[in-house]
Amino acid sequence: LSMAMGAFLAGVLLSTSTFRHQLEADIEPFRGLLLGLFFLAVGMSLDLAVVAENWALIALSVPGYMLTKGVAIYLIARGLKASHADALERAVLMAQGGEFAFVLYTTAAATGLIDGPTNAIFTATAIISMVLTPFTMIVMGRLAPRRRQLSLEGIERPDGLTGSILVIGFGRFGQISSQPLIAKGHKISIIDNDTDMIRAAEQFGMKVYYGDGTRLDVLRAAGAADAEIILICVDHKEAATRIAGLVKSEFPVSKVFVRAFDRGHAIELVKLNVDFQIRELFESALALGARALAEMGSDAAEVDDLIGAVRERDRQRFAAQIVGGISAGRDLLLSNAEDQARESGTVPAHPGT
Repeated sequence: LSMAMGAFLAGVLLSTSTFRHQLEADIEPFRGLLLGLFFLAVGMSLDLAVVAENWALIALSVPGYMLTKGVAIYLIARGLKASHADALERAVLMAQGGEFAFVLYTTAAATGLIDGPTNAIFTATAIISMVLTPFTMIVMGRLAPRRRQLSLEGIERPDGLTGSILVIGFGRFGQISSQPLIAKGHKISIIDNDTDMIRAAEQFGMKVYYGDGTRLDVLRAAGAADAEIILICVDHKEAATRIAGLVKSEFPVSKVFVRAFDRGHAIELVKLNVDFQIRELFESALALGARALAEMGSDAAEVDDLIGAVRERDRQRFAAQIVGGISAGRDLLLSNAEDQARESGTVPAHPGT
């Protein structure tokens, strides 16, 4: 492998390792220097003589290249459920030639797949597309409908917080979870990335800082390194999983409690070795079922026994699913299918009749 290809593959492998975030932090001071060297190398690789000799071909290839790539990115983004505005922004931003193009062109020229002049034309096309990207973004910004600008007026970012408990996400789940902790007198720090929620919380006497819990620098500023417990209560499953993995790898001393969205998500969190996870609807659903049992005539002892039995079945099924996948333990799930079948007459009321 060439050095460039080897470095690329090494980066791909390291991005999935537990050292990813520490590596990002270590490389951060050198990012500006390396970026400057990269663009210096790009500028030096542009052969102006080739551009002058083949200006007509390049003038056609640059917009054709950007249009083709932009349309492909737009369609992929829309296929992944992105909005029209987001897909369009990604298409315009990423329509330029990528850095990896230079590696491919150089490798192709070295192996004889393309000749020198062709390599120079391809390289010039990629470079010029990069140069044009800021201007296309400016044009899109003027033509596209303006989005509502995020205002941080009156909102503080975390900086050196020292709470013994860090709450990430202050939606309905985070609000309720924080109440008993505050009642006990624990010092808690709260971050959220929803400015409207932060302002609403302030009206009720709560202090919430603005910060994205998926960012390592924000977690450090919010005091994650000193927190005894970190509660992850965000409203998005993917973000919760990412934060949990980040916290477990970077702050192993802190206990991690996470809001799970469903059984599949709970299994993911268990495999991340979080200290505690709870499905957001599990306890409230059991409470509703218990109240219905009482209303139907069950006494308190019977309600406790039935709810306890359901909990135990769920625990056993969940343990089986961790090992065997989401379909495991189906025999532990109670079903009303047989009763419904009897009512419809498709199953005998008594075996053997």
